[in-house]
Amino acid sequence: MRLAPFLARVPVRIAIAASMAIALASCGRSVLNVAPTADGGLPPADGFVPDAPVPDVPGVVCGNDVCEFGENCATCSLDCGMCGGCGDGLCTSGETCSSCPADCGGCVTCGDGTCSADESCTTCPDDCGLCMRCGDGTCGSDESCFSCPADCGRCITCGNGVCESTESCSICPEDCGVCVTCGDGRCAGSESCSTCPRDCGLCMTCGDGRCASTETCASCPSDCGRCDPCGNGYCEPALGEDCLSCAPDCGVCPRCGDGSCDMTRESCFTCPADCGICPGCGDGRCRGSEDCASCSRDCGVCSVCGNGRCEAAEYETCTNCPADCGTCRVITCGEVLTCTIGCIDLGMRPPRFSVACIGGCVARACPDVQFLIDRFLECAITAFVGGMCGDISCVMSACESEVSACLMARCPPSTGG
Repeated sequence: MRLAPFLARVPVRIAIAASMAIALASCGRSVLNVAPTADGGLPPADGFVPDAPVPDVPGVVCGNDVCEFGENCATCSLDCGMCGGCGDGLCTSGETCSSCPADCGGCVTCGDGTCSADESCTTCPDDCGLCMRCGDGTCGSDESCFSCPADCGRCITCGNGVCESTESCSICPEDCGVCVTCGDGRCAGSESCSTCPRDCGLCMTCGDGRCASTETCASCPSDCGRCDPCGNGYCEPALGEDCLSCAPDCGVCPRCGDGSCDMTRESCFTCPADCGICPGCGDGRCRGSEDCASCSRDCGVCSVCGNGRCEAAEYETCTNCPADCGTCRVITCGEVLTCTIGCIDLGMRPPRFSVACIGGCVARACPDVQFLIDRFLECAITAFVGGMCGDISCVMSACESEVSACLMARCPPSTGG
């Protein structure tokens, strides 16, 4: 600014005061009174008035959604967004635990349960909780895979089977296992639909048939398929398995089967008992993301012989899996008859019976009893189907000779019975 022409047109005293104001301002002096005094004169030569009020200057506040002077991506990612390069999986010289936890991991105090002054929802969601915008479907400039996997997707290293220093149960349950609080019924702290659908519900995009970047085999198996090693017969929470991510091993969630399809936490994939079967299930081909839990009619049952559990509800018996259910004891004709009658639903017309159940009963008998039971079953089916009988007492009367022959049979002493 050129001051000479201007100063030439004003009184000397005012020009001097104005020059001093400019000079003092450049030296950092913040209060200068250049207004005329009560008698029409100017203030003292130094321009300062004793006891003059000093105006309050607001300080810089990180977290007010304004990237102010003095703030930058390194000092306040909450207002200024993440620095360029953050999220590439490499903790470079310009990045720190506070400026880029996605690459460098959380700072030492992150995870101690206290949201300290140097922590925020972007740098330590474990202590400070998720940011308010997290979960809106858009990965904002102040969000990252570390602070909001629900919007930004998992970090690069998540899913490699190793719980890295940059990961935790709240960021990558696939590698680090589900958090202790996941499953307590409260969606709290750093939990989200991406990391704990059991508490927070399924993400909005889950079930659309596309495995989005914010979805994983743990948070949305219907789109992304089951995680490995789900299906091995062991429920392994340390690997992120639970009733939602791995129903074949962990069983369905407690609410499944109550007759009401809770659309926030249940779907045709996670709970066909309440929500019905998914499109394509029942076509005779087990394909895509279908499995024994979501579509048993195509994929069969979820029992795994050798996992140490005799899964009777999943058709395991001592005859087809002695490793889990023990060695079968050879049973008598009377025991076979009692077992077989329990396989027939006489309340249905015509009666409904389970061939597998009957087969399991008969398989435990010695050869003579098996032969005679076969004759009895042939007689019983004829009586039911032909309309001669409608209850078990009628059948026992109509097939009296077959029953008598079977009860008289004796298995060899070496096989029991």
